[in-house]
Amino acid sequence: MSGPDNAAVTHDSVCPLRWDGQMLELLDQRLLPHEVRWLACRDSAAVADAIRALVVRGAPAIGIAAAYGAVLAQREGRFETGVAQLRAARPTAVNLVWALDRMHALAADGADAQRLLAEARAIEAEDLAANHAMAAAGAQLIEPGAGVLTHCNTGALATAGLGTALGVVRVGVASGRIARVFAGETRPWLQGARLTMWELQQDGIAATLIIDSAAAALMRSGAVQWVIVGADRIAANGDVANKIGTYALALMARHHGVRMMVVAPSSTVDLATASGDFIEIESRDPAEVLGCGGRRHAPEGVTAWNPVFDITPASLVDVLVTERGVLRRPDAAIMRARFGKRDA
Repeated sequence: MSGPDNAAVTHDSVCPLRWDGQMLELLDQRLLPHEVRWLACRDSAAVADAIRALVVRGAPAIGIAAAYGAVLAQREGRFETGVAQLRAARPTAVNLVWALDRMHALAADGADAQRLLAEARAIEAEDLAANHAMAAAGAQLIEPGAGVLTHCNTGALATAGLGTALGVVRVGVASGRIARVFAGETRPWLQGARLTMWELQQDGIAATLIIDSAAAALMRSGAVQWVIVGADRIAANGDVANKIGTYALALMARHHGVRMMVVAPSSTVDLATASGDFIEIESRDPAEVLGCGGRRHAPEGVTAWNPVFDITPASLVDVLVTERGVLRRPDAAIMRARFGKRDA
């Protein structure tokens, strides 16, 4: 093998979901890294519950799972109801709505369950191809010997395979461009500690875990030259909704002269949303912050604020990488020029 894209194939051994012909099976990401268990979803309601409960997470993977959920809904004879439940499962990641809109358009045109299944498989295949294209393009921007910091989990577990931001990391390591990989723990669900580190370990990629609040000190040390993250929704002006803590990383990066790279497929771009001010930010149960691993560590009577995402202004993004190319310092005009004509 040769070239950064081919090299990455040897660093992608994780699969987050699989269709067995009758049902959708999801790798239960709540249990990783201690247990590898597959959850069988035999109906659309089970898929919606799994998305809501974070059995499957990551914007692209949520969209793919929802597409297969729509197939199950059609088979059940409750397509409209099933799709409505899937659509309401999580509000921030636009890939969920994007995938369901594709499935709904086909169903409205008379497509049967078999045709819908072909579309779900196409959505999955398109995402994998996009990940490989983005990984190659993003890695080419990184100077050899660089250190990178990533946040949350944006790898194969969050996509159809390889990953978005973590795909760039995989290709960068395989091609010799990235010399040091750091991952933030990503409170409160610890996706960085549990999932990103597990994925990298599966592929034999050495990485160092840091607590979220150590990011500024790490940047000041000079150990990293890039922060590389994914996105759950990108507004028409380039504002980025991503895992809580991304905004803080972008501010730190700008102060320390570290560059900020956002990696996401074009399905994450939402031109109907003018700016990040109009993106609905999901909030989850405060109990997720008040304790860990099922054990409460805050005093009784204490309350908590638990937003899942935050908004990083486009002005703090140095590079946006999609399968449609690299956008430097994205703004409304650049976004409109690149994404103004969306494919079906």
